[in-house]
Amino acid sequence: MVTLDKMLGVSYEYPWRVLNMSTKSNNQLRPGQEAPRSGQYVQVGPRGGLGAERTVTRGEPMPPTPKPNMSYVLVDATRHGKR
Repeated sequence: MVTLDKMLGVSYEYPWRVLNMSTKSNNQLRPGQEAPRSGQYVQVGPRGGLGAERTVTRGEPMPPTPKPNMSYVLVDATRHGKR
């Protein structure tokens, strides 16, 4: 059985959650915008296709995307233990 993540060549656990979140513009971050949370962000194309994941720390600018009109969606927030 061929799954969506194998067809797109990306590896993450919840592809449908990412696709559902990518349709909401308030969850998308553009390159250069400040990351609101630390974690793994996946690239989302203008028609919902998924690209590579990037690790970004809170407060850092989002990295450039390989093509225009792409954005980022948080797929796995960093969890910190109590100190």
